[in-house]
Amino acid sequence: MYQLIATDLDGTLLSPDHTVAPYTADTLRQLENRGLHFVIATGRHYCDVRGIRDVLGIRAYLITSNGARVHDPDNQQIHAENLEPHLVRALCQPEYSHGTSLSLYLDQAWLIGAPYERMLEYHQDSGFAYEVADLPNYHGEDVAKILYVASHDHLLRLEDKLREQYDDELYITFSALDCLEVMAPTVSKGHALTVVMGELGVPASACIAFGDNLNDFEMLETAGHPFLMGNANPKLIAQLPQVPVIQPNTEAGVAQHLRTLFGL
Repeated sequence: MYQLIATDLDGTLLSPDHTVAPYTADTLRQLENRGLHFVIATGRHYCDVRGIRDVLGIRAYLITSNGARVHDPDNQQIHAENLEPHLVRALCQPEYSHGTSLSLYLDQAWLIGAPYERMLEYHQDSGFAYEVADLPNYHGEDVAKILYVASHDHLLRLEDKLREQYDDELYITFSALDCLEVMAPTVSKGHALTVVMGELGVPASACIAFGDNLNDFEMLETAGHPFLMGNANPKLIAQLPQVPVIQPNTEAGVAQHLRTLFGL
C-alpha cells in the first residue's frame, strides 16, 4: 500500500536540537531495506540537507528551499525555480530587511547580510555554513529563497507588507515562528512532491507525509496519508482538521509512527 515516505526535518524528523537521533536513522534504514522510497522536504538549503541525508544513511530525494529545488538520490537536480532578480533586489533593501537577519539561498551557497552565530546551531550534522555578503547590492540572479529571521511579531508585520505589495509574485510562508521564507509564486513542497511522485511513478494514494509547520501545508494536502506532529503549529492544525496528529518530535514521533505502521 505505502511506497513513498515524505518528511519535513526541523520540528518533525529531527530531534529538538536539530540532529538525527540514532533511533530515527535505524527506522528509516530498515524501511529502505523493505523497498520504501524517501523524500526529505524542507526549507533548508540543498547543501545542508545532503549532509543530513548522509547521516541518515538512506537514498532519499531532496526537496529543499521549500520546493524551489529537487534533487534525486544521486544528487542530480531535477527541478528548480528561482525568484525574479528584480524582486530579490527589492526585497534585500532595508525597507524590508530592517530588523531581521537576511539570507539568500543559491544553488551552492548561503549568503547572509551579517554574521549570526545562532543560525549555525541548525547545521550541526552537515557543517554547512553561511558566507557574509553585501545583500542590498546583490544582483539578484539564481536565488531559490529569501529568508528573514526575527521575532514573530516583526515577521507578521513584514508578511502583511509583502502580501500587500507582492502577493501574486511570491510564495510566502513560515517555517518556524522566527523564520519567514519567500520563494517564486509556483513553489511549494506540495508541487515538488508531485515532481518526485512523477519520477518514481508513485500515486499520491501510496504516499505518507509528515510535517509540523505552515510550509508543510501543501505537502500534507498532496500526500494521500498525511500526519501532523504533536508539536505542530496550531495554525497548521486548524487548517488541516482532518489530518491525524501523532507524537511530537521530542519523542521521535515520525520513527515511532512508522514502526507502528510497518510493524517494525
